[in-house]
Amino acid sequence: MGAEQDRLKDTGWKKWGPYVSDRQWGTVREDYSADGNAWNYITHDIARSKAYRWGEEGIAGICDHEQLLCFSIALWNKKDTILKERFFGLSNAEGNHGEDVKELYYYLDNTPTHSYMKMLYKYPQQQFPYVHLVDESKKRNRNQGEYELMDTGIFNNDEYFDVFVEYAKQDTDDILVKITIHNRSKVAASLNVLPTVWFRNTWEWGYDDYKPQLSANGNAISIDHKELGALNLVAYGSPQLLFCNNQTNTKRFNNIDDGKSFYKDGINDYIVNGTNAINPANTGTKAAFNYDITIPAGKSVTIKLKLSESAENAFDDFDAIFASRLQEADEFYAGLRPPDENKDKAQIQRQAYAGMLWNKQFYYYNIHQWLNGDPAEPWPPVQRQHQRNSKWQHFNSQDIISMPDKWEYPWFAAWDLAFHCVPLAAVDMAFAKRQLNLLVKDWFMHPNGQLPAYEWDFSDANPPVHAMATWKIYQIDKKANNGEGDTFFLERIFHKLMLNFTWWVNRKDEAGNNVFEGGFLGMDNIGVFDRNTKFADGAHLEQADGTSWMAMYSLNLLRIAAELAETNKAYADIASKFFEHFIYISAAMSSLGEGGTSGLWDEADDFFYDQLRMPDGSAEKMRIRSIVGLVPLFATEVLDEETIARNPIFRDRMDWFAANRPDLAGLVSRWDERSASNKHLISLLRGHRMKGILKYMLDENEFLSDYGIRSLSKYHLENPFSANINGTQFSIKYVPAESDSDMFGGNSNWRGPVWIPINYLIIESLNDFYQYYGDELTVECPTGSGNMMSLKEVANEIYRRISKLFLPDENGHRPSNGVDEKAQTDPFFKDHILYYEYFDGDTGRGLGAAHQTGWTGLIANCLYH
Repeated sequence: MGAEQDRLKDTGWKKWGPYVSDRQWGTVREDYSADGNAWNYITHDIARSKAYRWGEEGIAGICDHEQLLCFSIALWNKKDTILKERFFGLSNAEGNHGEDVKELYYYLDNTPTHSYMKMLYKYPQQQFPYVHLVDESKKRNRNQGEYELMDTGIFNNDEYFDVFVEYAKQDTDDILVKITIHNRSKVAASLNVLPTVWFRNTWEWGYDDYKPQLSANGNAISIDHKELGALNLVAYGSPQLLFCNNQTNTKRFNNIDDGKSFYKDGINDYIVNGTNAINPANTGTKAAFNYDITIPAGKSVTIKLKLSESAENAFDDFDAIFASRLQEADEFYAGLRPPDENKDKAQIQRQAYAGMLWNKQFYYYNIHQWLNGDPAEPWPPVQRQHQRNSKWQHFNSQDIISMPDKWEYPWFAAWDLAFHCVPLAAVDMAFAKRQLNLLVKDWFMHPNGQLPAYEWDFSDANPPVHAMATWKIYQIDKKANNGEGDTFFLERIFHKLMLNFTWWVNRKDEAGNNVFEGGFLGMDNIGVFDRNTKFADGAHLEQADGTSWMAMYSLNLLRIAAELAETNKAYADIASKFFEHFIYISAAMSSLGEGGTSGLWDEADDFFYDQLRMPDGSAEKMRIRSIVGLVPLFATEVLDEETIARNPIFRDRMDWFAANRPDLAGLVSRWDERSASNKHLISLLRGHRMKGILKYMLDENEFLSDYGIRSLSKYHLENPFSANINGTQFSIKYVPAESDSDMFGGNSNWRGPVWIPINYLIIESLNDFYQYYGDELTVECPTGSGNMMSLKEVANEIYRRISKLFLPDENGHRPSNGVDEKAQTDPFFKDHILYYEYFDGDTGRGLGAAHQTGWTGLIANCLYH
């Protein structure tokens, strides 16, 4: 066991971490408007002057696990009109593809206990182009690419600072901070570096008027908080100390000034404007050290700080501790890959894990308080009682949660989080288990059994992948523990998931025929119209993906029940129940449909499609070749003969269906036929249907790109699909990058790109099929090439292609970095990797949220498959 693995046994090592959001402004939590327009209630411009209610933001920020005390950096290049205290980006309405951070920053390293962390922020030396970025983006339409900071040319002459921020823990409450600023320009350049510490405002809302205190103590800031005790933030050297309060600037917003508050933006106003806005008494609830430095051309300056109980001898062994923690991090990550693996793959894996660990966030949201307002604040508008999430008044989170992207998505999403937990389990099994368990807690899960989707609408439906992630993590843990599984973890989540499954059955099966809806299900622009549409005439969409997700859900729960039945035979009955659910869902999807009409499988095309069910019972196929028709691949489970034999109740039910309902049994895989390896396959797909889907999926003119499986077939580039519904014409065509439609909202900006989580599920399913079929079953890959592969080889080929997104090609270029020459060739850019939300289906260029390492972090699992 290495030092980092030993630290994982002590939860105290996670008390402090990167739990500060990258963006708090523009979130639902901070929105107290009457109309629910969160993006306008607190903007980037307002953020520096208004105290937040529910959380804090900062650059390279850290805090304790209750976010009582925060630390981050602020910068000023002597030219900007404001301090760089937070990342800038466009709101949903400002971007031509929705919200978009307009900064360059990279999460480079992190350990699961956050004993060592490193990130990089690239700060221009010229005035930051805030207005230009907004104005240029307004000129662009949805058919044009997003206008990024690199596009402004501000980095062309290397007039920027590379600001590396590193943390190393000496102990659980002793944190060393190193800020290294490189001047990349050819001339000397000056800036102010302001390491900043502050308390989250907990005293102004009418619940507890206790106000903690910061004060000057030589070259240290003394920190006094009743929960944290006495701490000191010590600075190396002799920087200027500046103090104000983390309180709203009422003078700026309401022209009210008590003359003694020294508001939240006091340090900003003092540094940038020279105004007397800081507290001369050197006390407050927000404070900063001001390092006013000049860095020669091509040189660097390092700033050192330490947060600990004592201010004495703070920098003894400072460099040695950093070196030790980095060495321990190297040892930890070396244990996660083959010893002879190439450096490029090792770097991709390590930065992927770093991004996932940096994207942890303190997520505080009490919906009852949020809707009703706080005692010390004005009563919120009455309209708020009927706003979003008003049916979730039980919801109350004060937890550290894995976020999709702490700027673009600084709130959890149910299915994102399930995907996050799979790679997180490799570095911190306990955290992955807690994350999955959190969503089924009473104060998260709705009393009716629904899991909260995401902050903008908890009542929306994400694909039900929680059981899939639970089972995979259980298997990983069981293998690591020599075959001993954590059945307590499995069982406690399983009971809650049964409630959630019942919610899906009761709420998302419109006609009660085992054909499911679910709305957009995370696939915003994949349909010809918004799949959340409620038609006035009662027509409804029967979804191939919604139904397939439920078939997969049934098999996930079946498999968990079968595992639990190994030690408690009562679960054999439950396994039987979910097998029966699977059979009837399969039947409805495959051939029966409503009133005996055709189902979602199309015999002519050998593909699954959504269909619009009309009020008269007729149905119109939505003949769109999209990942909707690939999701049936995921409803696959392989069981050993021994597992079935040990569960006679389950075995009897399987035999009953085979003997008494051959009409149903014949629609799915031959579960009663053992393979040569003594395995049984339970799947939506018999061999010929699987081959039919794979024929499209592995066709380079359809789904298969050089970089993985596209979300929409390229066939629709030349053959758009159109439908006339109630007199309105709808159409859809293949777009490899950002969508040309905003049908589901401003940031619903994908249509045909490669999406790592879907590729991951495809690969996992192909490997499951291979367990049953082995080398005897081969398919053509790519379609039309004449090259026959086993399903295992096909899975590896997809792995190879998605890995190409990040690996340098023969020219040393990473496709995910796009076409910018500086990003591809500059030594200070090219090896810093961004893990985008999705990737161009033709070129592999990264798109969407630039730091959505959460589910794109699955690449860490793919590299060494």
